[in-house]
Parts: sequence; structure tokens; C-alpha cells
Amino acid sequence: MVPSLPSPLPARHRIVALVGPPQSALALACASEVFGEHGPDIPVRYAFEVCTERPGRVRTRAGYDLTVTAGLDALERADTVLVPGWDQPPGTEVPQPVADAVRRAHVRGARVVSICTGAFVLAAAGLLDGRRAATHWARSAELATRFPQIRVDPAALYVDHGDVATSAGSAAGLDLCLHLVSADQGAAYARRVARRLVMPPHREGCQLQYAELPATAPVTDSLAPLLDWLTARLDQPVSVADMAAHAQVSARTLTRRFTEQLGVSPGRWLLDRRIDATRALLEETDLPVETIAHRVGLSSAVNLRRRFHTALRTTPAAYRRAFRARTAE
Repeated sequence: MVPSLPSPLPARHRIVALVGPPQSALALACASEVFGEHGPDIPVRYAFEVCTERPGRVRTRAGYDLTVTAGLDALERADTVLVPGWDQPPGTEVPQPVADAVRRAHVRGARVVSICTGAFVLAAAGLLDGRRAATHWARSAELATRFPQIRVDPAALYVDHGDVATSAGSAAGLDLCLHLVSADQGAAYARRVARRLVMPPHREGCQLQYAELPATAPVTDSLAPLLDWLTARLDQPVSVADMAAHAQVSARTLTRRFTEQLGVSPGRWLLDRRIDATRALLEETDLPVETIAHRVGLSSAVNLRRRFHTALRTTPAAYRRAFRARTAE
């Protein structure tokens, strides 16, 4: 009998970050930390590369320079083009060669992503025309004025259209990058990366940016303790009244706080966490759908299938097959 050859390792998804002086060190670091290597316990699924319009030294805002050897031709081999900020003075035009290279990459089929002010590059390339987009709240008015064909959302953490995605400030870039990892590799893999980075695994793109908190808002208004309490009880039925009682506020006050701080209702936030937990269990276990439904607090397989299909437009069985096949590639 001829021994079977080992299956080839799946090709790594190539991320190429396009930088320019003065580069935001934080925005670039956010991307490289999420898409970089995370040690022997987490399989490497991405290859991360950096390029710039004119290879050489690239000044950063952090007091040091980067040495970048790759030019714009690196975008031609990218699966995802990522622009981690573009910190030019207001009114500065994006160089035409940069906009053209990003546009060509998108036409070729690459996903194009921006963090913070990197949205200005995507806008100059014409990739945001007629679309909703996010950028840092302090530059959102400028983006909307310079590119009136874009529906700028000054409150969103990130907006993902599939082929094009934008985020708010650098920290929101972490949320967007983890969201993309989840879309690419599954919720379970994204959770492992998030744990490695000591981050919450998921924040909704519709969650509001914290531009300016009201000076009169007490610290006790924070939802963090309640969210931790809910996350530990996903297998239990919890109503809005239960949440309000735990938080020692009225249901109306609780709903208002969720809307102000997270951009969603309490029920929607909890359902999203249940769906996220369902995805991880489908990817990592062979548990029957009925068992998973009880573990994530959705009461029955029928209810889980209905909620899952509404959220992801697919069935639990199809989702499990897709990610099991991806893992076996």
C-alpha cells in the first residue's frame, strides 16, 4: 500500500498594510498584533506585510522611524489591503499613485480595509461612494464634506461591506480586525486570538464611539459589570427585567444606557452573544444542535435554527460543515 501524503497546509491569507508618513504607530500595531503570529498554541493563518509609496524610512508619530522595503507593487499580491491611518493635515490630497494602486487591488478582488483616517485613502480610491463608512469622530465631518457621496457614520465603531471595511479610531481598529478574523477563520479562532491579546472577543460595529462622555454621567453608569454577569449566564433565560433588577435600575433606564453606550437594545446584545457562543460550539465540538441550544440559552433546536438563520443567513449544520471543511484544508 502506498502511504498517503500529508495534506498540504492551507495558504495563509496575505495582509498588506499600506503606510505613509507620519504613520500612526498605534493603528499599525493594532493590525499587526491581530494578524501576526500568536505563539505555538494558535495556528498561523495570516501573512502580514508592510508597504509604502516610496520604500525607505517612514516617520511615525511615536518618535521613531520604520524601514519599509516594499513599494506599492506589494498590493498586487494582497488578499487584504489594510490602510492603518493616513494622518495628513486636513485638506491634504491622497497621492494619485496610492489611490490608483488601492483601486486596482480592489478591482482584482482584494478586500480593502481602513483603520481610523485610513478611510480617506479608500474614499480617494472611490471605494466608499454610495456606502456607509466610519472614521475617527474628530475627522468624520471633514470626510463627509470632502466626499459628499459617502454616508459617513460618525458614531459607528466599524462598518463592514464584505469587500470594503472601515473603522473609527485605532482602538476600534482592533475590533474591526477581530471581526474580520472571525469572518475569515471562525468565531472560535477569533476568540483564541482575543484571549491572547487580553481583549473581549467581539464588539458590534454599531456600538457607539466614545467621543465625549457627558460630564454629569457617574462612573456607576458603566454597563461592564452587568455585561460580565450576563456573559457568565448565557445558558440561562434572562429577561430585560432580570437585567434591570441586577443593575438596580428600571428597565427603561437600562434600555437607555444600552442604546447610549452600545448602540443596541439589551435583548439584541444578549442574542448576539448567544449567536457568537453558538458559532464557537459548532466550530469546536460535535455537540448536537439541541444540546448547543440549551448551552447558549436558546431553549430548543428549533429556536436556535431560526435565530441563527436570521443572524447569519445559513443553518447551523451548513455553518458547521463550512468551518469543518476549512479547518481540514
